[in-house]
Amino acid sequence: MYTIFVDDVPIYLTDNLKNLSKNSFFYKDDVTIEAVLKTAKAKKHSEIFLFHVDLETLWKEFKWFFKIEKAAGGLVTNQNDETLFIYRLDKWDLPKGKIEKGEKKKEAAIREVEEECGISGLTIKKKLQKTYHIFQRNDREVLKITHWYAMKTDFTDDLTPQLEEDITQVVFKNLQEVNEALENTYGNISLLF
Repeated sequence: MYTIFVDDVPIYLTDNLKNLSKNSFFYKDDVTIEAVLKTAKAKKHSEIFLFHVDLETLWKEFKWFFKIEKAAGGLVTNQNDETLFIYRLDKWDLPKGKIEKGEKKKEAAIREVEEECGISGLTIKKKLQKTYHIFQRNDREVLKITHWYAMKTDFTDDLTPQLEEDITQVVFKNLQEVNEALENTYGNISLLF
């Protein structure tokens, strides 16, 4: 299954009929992808299921509608098991950014976390799931595919937000603070927790 967020409304691409009873369940053969996107943007449902027997064919057809942007980022914890968050555009988020041409995903993830947070000493522990979300840029819809990595750091110096990226705060949060931040974040970020 693929979960793609459109304005925090998840569209689940699925080859499983278990959610068939929901009124937000659509068969790909009965509806266009444009209609599904329009329904998501109108927020007519809190979630949408789009079914096709061949999930990979559905995914390829879905991706065809968008400019694809690949990104990488980190779910970073420190020696106190606190999690690194950035505050950007009135939402708590995790550091991530575009993968540059010729750059490996892991390299991009570390570079983006370092640039956005003013941090160093990052070690990748494991690969996490990918997330997907759709946004507008220059009158074009973009599907951002983000590759996430669990990272550790022993960094204890001051963190520095990358202001030119509209990041106004960079902080490590304890478990209670993480739960509070997740009340004001994006759906694809919540999936990582």
